[in-house]
Amino acid sequence: MGSQTTEAVIPSEAQIRELISKAQHCETLQSIDDFLPYRNFGEMWQRRVIESADSAWLTYYPCAGEQETAECMTYGRFAELIDRVAGVLANRYGIRAGGSVATLTINQPLTIAIYFAAWRLGARVVPVNPGETDDRVGYIVSNSQASVLIAHRSCREDFDGVARHLEANVERAMIGPNDAPDARGGGWHDFESELAGDFARGPLPQIDSVTWEAEALVVYTSGTTGNPKGVVLNQKQLFSDAHAISRWHAIDAHTTMMNVLPIHHVNGIVVTLITPCFVGAHVVVNKRFKSAGFWRKLENHGVSIVSVVPTLLQFLIDADEEFVAERIPNFRHFICGAGPLSVELARDFQDKYGLKIVHGYGLSETVCYSCFLPTDLEWHEHCAWMYDHGFPSIGCPIETNEMAIHDGSGKPVPDGQKGEIVIRGHNIMCGYFKNPTANAAAFTYGWFRSGDEGFKLQGKDKRDYFFITGRIKELIIRGGVNISPFEIDEVLNGMPGIRVGLAIGFDNRYYGEEVGAYVQLQPGTALTEEQVIEYCKSKLPSSKCPKVVLFGDDIPVTSTGKYQRGRLKPLFEAYKDRQFK
Repeated sequence: MGSQTTEAVIPSEAQIRELISKAQHCETLQSIDDFLPYRNFGEMWQRRVIESADSAWLTYYPCAGEQETAECMTYGRFAELIDRVAGVLANRYGIRAGGSVATLTINQPLTIAIYFAAWRLGARVVPVNPGETDDRVGYIVSNSQASVLIAHRSCREDFDGVARHLEANVERAMIGPNDAPDARGGGWHDFESELAGDFARGPLPQIDSVTWEAEALVVYTSGTTGNPKGVVLNQKQLFSDAHAISRWHAIDAHTTMMNVLPIHHVNGIVVTLITPCFVGAHVVVNKRFKSAGFWRKLENHGVSIVSVVPTLLQFLIDADEEFVAERIPNFRHFICGAGPLSVELARDFQDKYGLKIVHGYGLSETVCYSCFLPTDLEWHEHCAWMYDHGFPSIGCPIETNEMAIHDGSGKPVPDGQKGEIVIRGHNIMCGYFKNPTANAAAFTYGWFRSGDEGFKLQGKDKRDYFFITGRIKELIIRGGVNISPFEIDEVLNGMPGIRVGLAIGFDNRYYGEEVGAYVQLQPGTALTEEQVIEYCKSKLPSSKCPKVVLFGDDIPVTSTGKYQRGRLKPLFEAYKDRQFK
């Protein structure tokens, strides 16, 4: 008798909404409404102008050369820029509440203004990683229903490929220096010229017409299938996480933070843009991270907190720039997350500099951070949680969410036992954009299921300390960026001569994980590592290309014939300490 298969039953839309609502409302958590001083982003900026128009909001380093000069903007000046950008979005591109604006751009003040301007209008921002391939850019813009794509000239040598993958009704606008390659011949408008025209001075909707339930971000995150999923976050959820982050790290109007992470990622957006603005703080924004001059910037601006990924800690160690602790008396700690942090790297960094790494954890689906190591721990207590349990602790839940470790049936497991990290609270996403299958899987038991494996232990202070030990999902997290191995598999398996190609995420000192490939060749075929890598380079951005290719025939499989790529990781151990250019 042949075996029978049953298809998974997807809950109805009403059932999915109920599951998501359960994950967003937890009886053990205090209502967040009374702690949020703004009903929307427009009101937040209105308050900033009233209270601190002449206070420093943003200092920008454009990485123009060794002798960088910074551009400084007050809250009042930036608020004027937001209104001009909102005018162009509304009056030139027809952006209204509920609309979507996609961006393919870089860390710079105008990108930040576009975000806040879209939120001023009650619209969604869809930030696209400039490293995405042209077809993936097209997919994200289409899937998010964005009506305009705003790109920066420096993101592509030529935008013909992007244009080919955009639907005809998507407006295109370009920003960037005039001496960069001009892409306006393909129907791209000059956004900065429009900022100087009548559109920028046109009417805007009343600020109170936007509620905090307005969807604000659609962040695309790689999953275990080829196409990314759009994480939908509303204004209230962004405020909730900013509120909790600011309280945990004692960030207020007298604090200066520094942004070194890309602002197409929730870490860069939420921790070092929304959070400082939420409390009226000052932020130093870098076009990109540079080890050279890093400590000098902390000194010059009295920086207190920097949010990083583990990769950047390793770069700072290797750069060995002059460091004198007494020159940065205001500095408190690094916030670190968004990628695997090893005990080895944490110890190396803290021993070398004597500065705390406040390790944390979160996902786009939970806005950004859901937990941190407490900042009030004594140095020896802090180091014990970082070093003594095989993995650096990701800390304790922030006040806007709770966390647990569940088994495969959605039941809590005892302390010390591994299971899936699950989260519920005020910062849980609205859901994946138009993806009921993914929503049903993520909220099966009324919690958000992270797909990450971990455990928890109770400290002497009676707080629960969480740890992440790996991923149930087979994502590769390189430098804090999620990469789907299946996308790379497809390229490998499309190369003539390859019978089976599997992308393997292996531990790497510099990026947390790097991309490797395990390849089984067709009989009678000869390929070299260099040939496979070059083929992948023709199909993928460099960040997703394998850096190491190993050949073999012994691919472990499950009883149902599924490849077990996790069992191939040990083959790449020799490359843990290598930095790949």
